[in-house]
Amino acid sequence: MGKITVIGLGPGSLEDMTPRALRAIEAAEVVAGYNTYIRLIESLLDGKEVIGTAMMQEIDRCRMAVEAALSGRNTVVVSSGDSGVYGMAGLVLELVLQHPAENRPEFDVIAGVSAVNAAASVLGAPLMHDFAVISLSDLLTPWETIRKRVEAAADADFVLALYNPKSKKRVRNIEEVREIFLKHRSPDTPVGIVTNASRDAQKKVISTLDAFTKEEISMFSLVIIGNSKTYVKEGYMITPRGYERKEPSL
Repeated sequence: MGKITVIGLGPGSLEDMTPRALRAIEAAEVVAGYNTYIRLIESLLDGKEVIGTAMMQEIDRCRMAVEAALSGRNTVVVSSGDSGVYGMAGLVLELVLQHPAENRPEFDVIAGVSAVNAAASVLGAPLMHDFAVISLSDLLTPWETIRKRVEAAADADFVLALYNPKSKKRVRNIEEVREIFLKHRSPDTPVGIVTNASRDAQKKVISTLDAFTKEEISMFSLVIIGNSKTYVKEGYMITPRGYERKEPSL
């Protein structure tokens, strides 16, 4: 029986991939992933079978990867960021566990640097206190469920990180998030937008809750809305952890 490993590639640059992830890819016989992510690691794929599919074909891709592992081959499934954060770890594990224990491949997950971590590092230190992460894509989750989660995060004064904030067809969801947060936060609450974090076309914008939806936002962006204490200084977004209570000069 083979082995299947789900790997987080990190946010995009090979420099941000963990050594453990790199070793697993080098040792693999089969590499499966979304075509865009496969292209990020093309230099590592010589001599390997590649299972690359388009968006919306996740189940087929993961099923083919599991079948490759069942046939005895060392297989990896790659996701961007961390494979357990909106990645393929859950789907692959569900498919593996459909097989009886005596007839299933060895399963492993290798963590990666999530897009939220990469974006936060570009902005400064916006995640220094409690935060929530929500995807605004309603392809797999009803919008009403997403909206309830946004309301709860706003009411609880979490910093909120938004994955999949806006697409060509889905333009209203981000506006609704803004409207919800304006009921709980000041209009001048800092909002950071990082597009293509850790990739060649990286772009950073720091705006306000009142105005951030006027900025360019896409599926390659990650949006971070500050909490009631978040502030901006010299181009950095900072959410205090509370050390100022111990050291008033901070």
